[in-house]
Amino acid sequence: MAENKKVSVPVYNQLGEKVSTVSLKGEVFNVEVNNSAMFDAVNVYRSNMRQATSKTKKRDEVSGGGKKPWRQKGTGRARAGSSRSPIWVGGGIVFGPTGDQNYTLQQNKKEHRLALKSALTLKVKDGLKVVDNLELKEIKTKSFVEIIKALKTEGRILVVLTDVEENLALSARNLTNVTITVPTNVSVYDLLNNQSVIMSKAAVKALEEVLI
Repeated sequence: MAENKKVSVPVYNQLGEKVSTVSLKGEVFNVEVNNSAMFDAVNVYRSNMRQATSKTKKRDEVSGGGKKPWRQKGTGRARAGSSRSPIWVGGGIVFGPTGDQNYTLQQNKKEHRLALKSALTLKVKDGLKVVDNLELKEIKTKSFVEIIKALKTEGRILVVLTDVEENLALSARNLTNVTITVPTNVSVYDLLNNQSVIMSKAAVKALEEVLI
């Protein structure tokens, strides 16, 4: 596909019926896919989600070892001052994780925008589902399941809406394969990690405004 060429995709209602079409701007949904930018974006996302929970004890933190194991001379053995020396089994750890590690990474804005556009382009090729609106009159998981079945989506599903209606959010929270988010929170990781993407027309417009 040529870069910047608009892409026309069908718009569905909640019953899975085609009601119209929408033209997606090529500058966002039809670019040359940059795998390197997407790879970096995913690494940054996963690294920033990582918590510094691992911690080992240094020799001064390990209990015991205050008494000299044996006298300095006359035993024929190597001299030792503490059984908690790092070279001993059960001793302290040298250069281990401290619990204060900072795994935060950053990706420059230009590359991040390119990564998002690349991921959105791939999703259009994979069959991005655009809907006119999504809402439920009552909190009912079964009703939400019927909607995603009508739209013929499968696997892990990402739903992008500008305004997440409360009944919809509560109906979907028990579904482990469904993630609902807003355009400003859409990540490259989410786009690539979900097999299906459902997006409202308003969300499409919001993404185009942000990324152009």
